[in-house]
Amino acid sequence: MFSLFPIVPSLQLHPLLRKIQFTNSAGEDVSFHEMRHRMAHYDIHNIVNFPAGFRLLIKIGLVLNEDMIEWPVAFKETPQSLCSQRCGPGFRKMPQEGKHVCCYTCVVCPERDISNHTDAEQCIPCADHEYPNMERNHCLPKLVTFLAFEESLGMALACLALCFSVLTAAVLWVFVKHRDTPIVKANNRTLSYILLITLLLCFLCSLLFLGRPNTATCLLQQIAFGLLFTVAVSTVLAKTITVILAFKALKPGRTTRRLLVSGASNSLIPICFLIQLALCGIWLGTYPPFIELDAHSEHGHIILVCNKGSVTAFYCVLGYLGSLALVSFTVAFLARNLPDTFNEAKFLTFSMLVFCSVWVTFLPVYHSTKGKVMVAVEIFSILASSVGLLGCIFFPKCYIILIKSDKNSLKALKNQHSYAGS
Repeated sequence: MFSLFPIVPSLQLHPLLRKIQFTNSAGEDVSFHEMRHRMAHYDIHNIVNFPAGFRLLIKIGLVLNEDMIEWPVAFKETPQSLCSQRCGPGFRKMPQEGKHVCCYTCVVCPERDISNHTDAEQCIPCADHEYPNMERNHCLPKLVTFLAFEESLGMALACLALCFSVLTAAVLWVFVKHRDTPIVKANNRTLSYILLITLLLCFLCSLLFLGRPNTATCLLQQIAFGLLFTVAVSTVLAKTITVILAFKALKPGRTTRRLLVSGASNSLIPICFLIQLALCGIWLGTYPPFIELDAHSEHGHIILVCNKGSVTAFYCVLGYLGSLALVSFTVAFLARNLPDTFNEAKFLTFSMLVFCSVWVTFLPVYHSTKGKVMVAVEIFSILASSVGLLGCIFFPKCYIILIKSDKNSLKALKNQHSYAGS
């Protein structure tokens, strides 16, 4: 309990006491405003209770000395004038509905915001090149990062690309070494060489997506990917048409034989390539890919990525490639049961099924990821689809060339034809 007693006027009135105005127990109006009440200055006393009902007034002055105040038993510490504790740095005040303005809730600042002083009304967002610390009271500079060769994911993808490149080169060497055998001659060995070289470049092209992006790599990534896979898929289509022409050539008629001998199916490759090249040229001429700083996908990092530029052009290139793959799969599927010495049509069907499955799966996964994971998904799709073409088309032939060499002869070929004819 506190009591006010007049003292000799000497010091100014405390700023808070100047605003006090009340009616005392005697019914008198009391005001401490210096203009309205020219009474002596007041001091503050604390009434201390003793046993047997004795009380004593203890002077604690206008500047309160908390150590001299005796509080009732219910109070464990000096009561606060606010109904809420102060909100420290990293928090902001949120008013409580239906309560006084001094009553509020302390709320942690959002993920990208900070507050650097007590009882902040609002949090302050960090700049794009900065991120909040754990306490949300200070902004730290973000680290620039990208899918590098040195990190585990980048190293794993690079090793896969190089291993498959070496494997493709080995298959090409086997085919060149055994170029005069029936299995290599079957179904146009020139197309086999073109497809193997293209697949080798496809594996190496995935390395363009690794490392620190620059203007050159951003331009080459999508263009090389689109053109190389167009050559690969059009080569598969040309090989499938060759199977069909070879079957038709067995029947009377010179037109089909003339087409087969002239290698007309091979002309599909430059035609398909030129169409894709035109699409890529329009892409580069209108809104080409460029370097982008992704400051929001990964906390505390700015990720360097290659922006596709024109999304429409990107999907035109991808859509053309998908349409070409779908045509190749359809033609191969229709020709799968044609009599073929080494089941070329069936292998081509399986290879295009794998290719189409990879890229159909790629689209939803690609759009659900961001930053370095998005780049890794594209690299993985390039590797997986290339492996599908290499494995389904060339591994069975390498098995016969290297392990079942007795089947890679004219005698075995004649026996197989005789068996098929019977």
